[in-house]
Amino acid sequence: MKKDISQYLDRKNVIFLKASAKKEALSELTDALARNPGITDKKELEEGIWRREKLMSTGIGLGIAVPHVRIKSVQEPVLAVGLSSEGIKDYESLDNNPVKIIIMIAAGERQHAMYISLLSAVTSVLKEASVREKILLSASTEEIYVTLTGS
Repeated sequence: MKKDISQYLDRKNVIFLKASAKKEALSELTDALARNPGITDKKELEEGIWRREKLMSTGIGLGIAVPHVRIKSVQEPVLAVGLSSEGIKDYESLDNNPVKIIIMIAAGERQHAMYISLLSAVTSVLKEASVREKILLSASTEEIYVTLTGS
C-alpha cells in the first residue's frame, strides 16, 4: 500500500498547516497541489474539492480527512499531506473530533481505478494507530513523508 502512495506523493507536497479552520486548510493544500505540473487548472481543483465537501465531509474520523476529487485538469494523480498540530475543529468530521491529518487526492476524470486505489491505500495506512501517532509526532515534513511512503 505504501508503494502506491510514494508514486503520487512528492516531498514538497507535505506541509505543516498554518490554518486553524477548514476553509484555509483546504486552501493551503490546493495551493500545494496546484504547483504540480500535472495540474493545469487551480480554480477547477478548488471548486472540485468544495463540491465534494458539500456532498459530505471528508473528515472520516480518528483525526483524519481525505478530501478528494477527479477533474479534467489533472494529468496524473497527485497527493498533498497537511498536518495540523492543533487540529481543525470546524472540519465536521464523522466523529466530531478535530482533524489533524489531511491527505488531499486529485486524479484525472478518467482515472477512476487509480483514484479508488489511492483512496483505499491512504485510508488503510492512516487507520493504523502507530502510523497516525508517528505522523503527529513528526518534527519535519520529511519524517511525515517517510512514515507514509516507507522511503
